[in-house]
Amino acid sequence: MKNNRIVFSFNAPAVLAFALLSLGALGLSTLTGGASNRLVFSCYASSFLSPMTYVRLLLHVLGHTSFAHYVSNMALILALGPIVEERYGSGRLLLMFTVTAVVSGLFHMFFAGSSMLLGASGIVYMLIFLASTAGTRGGGIPLTLVAVAALYLTQEILGGLFSADNISHLTHIVGGVCGALMGLFMRK
Repeated sequence: MKNNRIVFSFNAPAVLAFALLSLGALGLSTLTGGASNRLVFSCYASSFLSPMTYVRLLLHVLGHTSFAHYVSNMALILALGPIVEERYGSGRLLLMFTVTAVVSGLFHMFFAGSSMLLGASGIVYMLIFLASTAGTRGGGIPLTLVAVAALYLTQEILGGLFSADNISHLTHIVGGVCGALMGLFMRK
């Protein structure tokens, strides 16, 4: 006789921790009326003499403006992250999260610093591009990466040029470039 118990597996600790930390940051922002997002969980042009500049460069990816913003990012992170985490490992994935957060934050500070950057969309795009390289072996450039790059980069370039939305298309592009480069250079 079979045992029909449902068993949950803890399959992606880095991804799950990121999702929970982001949810905690959203809860804190809700409790503080957005003050924690402005002070800690967003990136904007500020002095490199301030220690908080470095904190914000790392933590802006945890901040979200609303539950809907959080869900739109986490749905993709929770779908793609375990694939990438299984391929590269938790430590490497956390390193990739960190690199993408810092690089996208610096690009934002230098090229769009008058506004606040918060949210995990750069991480989402990094994961999209990493996932497109995850199943490949060898030295070539995967066609899936080329197709993903053509679709997403075209969308983001056109969105950045022709839409007046509150979306950081530059962060999406930077996240995608980080994911593509790390995916190509970190393949086993």
